[in-house]
Amino acid sequence: MGGELSKRKRFIHAVDGVTFEIDRGKTLGLVGESGCGKTTVARLLLRLIEPDSGEIYFDGQRILERDPKQMRRLRSNMTIIFQDSQSSFNPRMTLNDIIGRPLEVFGFAKGPEKKERVVDLLKKVEMDPDFIDRYPHELSGGQQQRVGIARALATNPKFIILDEPTSALDVSVQAQILNLLKEIQMAYGFTYLFISHNLTAVSFISHQIAIMYLGKLVEIGPAKELFQSPQHPYTQALIAAVPLADPERRQKGQVIKGDVPSPMSPPSGCRFHTRCQLKNSICRETEPKLFDLGNGHYIACHSKGV
Repeated sequence: MGGELSKRKRFIHAVDGVTFEIDRGKTLGLVGESGCGKTTVARLLLRLIEPDSGEIYFDGQRILERDPKQMRRLRSNMTIIFQDSQSSFNPRMTLNDIIGRPLEVFGFAKGPEKKERVVDLLKKVEMDPDFIDRYPHELSGGQQQRVGIARALATNPKFIILDEPTSALDVSVQAQILNLLKEIQMAYGFTYLFISHNLTAVSFISHQIAIMYLGKLVEIGPAKELFQSPQHPYTQALIAAVPLADPERRQKGQVIKGDVPSPMSPPSGCRFHTRCQLKNSICRETEPKLFDLGNGHYIACHSKGV
């Protein structure tokens, strides 16, 4: 019996029916608890992993139809900045080699021209060009993240995924990096997907916010509207948990009780119903669909009458 059990395959739908658009030059903030599928979405968009179904469009192109050669040409226009930049660096390479590598791979520059471009990129991320011959271990966490940003900018991409880019940094350094990312976007028109569980950071940098729970989108809308008037019980609870600067003010909203169910065996109906205080019988039986509330604001919730 043990042998039979070991042969059984169990599948996890890490991302299930997620649909969104990001306007050119804007930022979509993707928020949710750890394990909800945020990073899987990022990897799917870059085709680092292949989806089982669905479509991915980049700049009007259906990228799932592109062969490896076509994808290689396309990849210079799409890139990612990781949570822990240092782990993505070769410790034996200097900043000149780390930042300049994409320039060589995609045929943008070599030799002295590459070094000039690297110096320019260091200036763009507000780093001293004299750091060009330093190694990653000689830098602070904030400086390492700036190097990660500089490397991502090397090929002048159209689309940049920011996967928890500030979560490993001190609060003061987080603010510096967020301001830098915002300034760079305004100057060069990059499109961002900003992935985080930090709603304060997301609300600061994003034009739109999408909330994920257990592989599903439960709410998406303009950042200011969603933050000031959240409609889904899960979104309301997340925002209620954000600390306020004024200790005299009290938060509104319910605390989320219980744990996130296993993605290997998600609840029937609405996946959030096991932790929702507004649930009713239909929530246990029928999965809610995203409903347009107007002004680009969508919600998937039966308790709101949709």
